[in-house]
Amino acid sequence: FCVLLVSAGAMASVHLCGPKVASAAMAKPALADGLRVPASSSARPVPTGRRLRGLVVRAATVVSPKYTSVKPLGDRVLVKTKTTEDKTAGGILLPTTAQSRPQAGEVVAVGEGRSLGSNVVEISVPVGAKVIYSKYAGTELEFNDTTHLIMKEDDIIGILDTDDVKDLKPLSDRILIKVAESEEETAGGLLLTQASKEKPSVGTVVAVGPGPLGDDGSRTPLSITPGSSVLYSKYAGSEFKGSEGEYIVLRSSDVIAVLSS
Repeated sequence: FCVLLVSAGAMASVHLCGPKVASAAMAKPALADGLRVPASSSARPVPTGRRLRGLVVRAATVVSPKYTSVKPLGDRVLVKTKTTEDKTAGGILLPTTAQSRPQAGEVVAVGEGRSLGSNVVEISVPVGAKVIYSKYAGTELEFNDTTHLIMKEDDIIGILDTDDVKDLKPLSDRILIKVAESEEETAGGLLLTQASKEKPSVGTVVAVGPGPLGDDGSRTPLSITPGSSVLYSKYAGSEFKGSEGEYIVLRSSDVIAVLSS
C-alpha cells in the first residue's frame, strides 16, 4: 500500500510505502494542500508488529520550464551532477536502494564570490570544471530535466579532469592521501581474514590544496607536503577507489601526525 502526496506547485513530492504507512492512512485521512484524501473503503486492517518496508522521500526542487537560467548568489556554485550508475562494472543491474549518490559533476554557474570585510574573493572554481564534492552537500533541484546541486564553494573537495581520483587537485585546506594497504598478518605471524583487518589510518600524501582562506582574502600555504607519510583521524574525510588503490580526501586539521623512518 502506498500514499503519494504531491504539492500543488510540483515543487516536491513524498512517496511513502509500507504496512504501517497504510495503517496510518486508513486511521486518519491525510491532507494535501488543504484537500482531504478519503481512506479507501476496501482497505483491510494491517496486522501490527511488521516493520516499515520502505520510505522514499524525493526532496528535489523542480524549477519551472519558464525559467531559462539559475544564477547562484554569494559563494555558491551550481553543479550539474554526473548520472548515477544503474549497473555494476560486470553489467549487473542495481536496484535504486543500491545505487550510490554521485559525488561528481560539472560547474555550470558560479556566484559573485565571498565578502571578507571590504574585499570580495571570487569563486576559485571556473565554469566548466569537473569537480568532486562532499557526499551530502548542497540543495538538489531539477532544472532543464537534469539534476543539479547548488552548494557552497567550500563543499567542493577538488577539481578532477580525468576519471581517476589520483589526479584530483584538492581545494582550500584539503589533502589527497593514498591509503596504506591493510596488514595481512599480525605481529605474531597469524594471517588475518578480510573481516578482521583493521581499517588503516596511515597513508602517503599525493596532493595538497592551496591552503585556507584568511580574513584578508589571502591563502595560508599548508605545512604538509606531497610525499609525506601521515597519520590521520580514522573516520575523517571522503573515501574513493582509484586505479592504483584506495584514496581519501580530508582537511589538514584531520591529519594527526607526520611519520618518518
